[in-house]
Amino acid sequence: MKKLGRKFLETLPAILLFAGLIVVWELATTVFGVREYLLPGPATVLEAMFSGEINWAGHIWVTGLAIFGAFIIAAVSGVLLGTLIAWSSVLGRALMPFLVFVNTLPKVAVAPLFLLWLGYGIVPNMMIGALIGFFPVVINTAVGLSQIDDDMVDLGRVFNAPKWKVFAKIRIPNAYPYILSALKVTATAAVVGAIVGEFVASQNGLGYVIITSQSSMNTPLAFGALIWISILGLVLFGAVAVLSRVLAPWAEGREQ
Repeated sequence: MKKLGRKFLETLPAILLFAGLIVVWELATTVFGVREYLLPGPATVLEAMFSGEINWAGHIWVTGLAIFGAFIIAAVSGVLLGTLIAWSSVLGRALMPFLVFVNTLPKVAVAPLFLLWLGYGIVPNMMIGALIGFFPVVINTAVGLSQIDDDMVDLGRVFNAPKWKVFAKIRIPNAYPYILSALKVTATAAVVGAIVGEFVASQNGLGYVIITSQSSMNTPLAFGALIWISILGLVLFGAVAVLSRVLAPWAEGREQ
């Protein structure tokens, strides 16, 4: 019970902040008489979020799958590329300029190309999300594998440990805090990328709901989709945070 009480006190400031923002939002729409198509009130948005006007469950599933797929692709590719960069300085010098070039590409402009190459569907949305989210994982993985105490590496050499064993036993555990921090950033970036893909061309998903609701001036519906998108992002971010504490609890203090 003490642990639950402590957790509640830790989350209380965030709860109060959200509650205060909702109150201010409601007062602003009520006192100033803002029209619904410009800024709907919280009650109206909440009603739209659970209305039977559209298939919310289906759209949430499509967007959630695109976000999760984008996150997995970005995480796996980012860790692999970061490992290659840290493993070989030659590969690092070859890969880094190319990765920086890819990361600087405007993702909205690249999205139509993914649609041309991969066709319509959920896969292009995953790839766009992965493209936005993989770079922090690459950088943090490479830094975590490289920035290590020389004494630890020397210890491995004293025992004649091969390079792969030094990586597995010393460098990879040292990189855990860096990778976990990057995955939290990627969790939010994957949300952005998936929605960008749905904005460009999609017939399902929460991004599609926003586009269609804007054309019909149904602002409560658009706000409802935005809140569902934020909830998906919070769930993914929270899952990464929980996994961090379960899989590498010793890294939590270093990560912060």
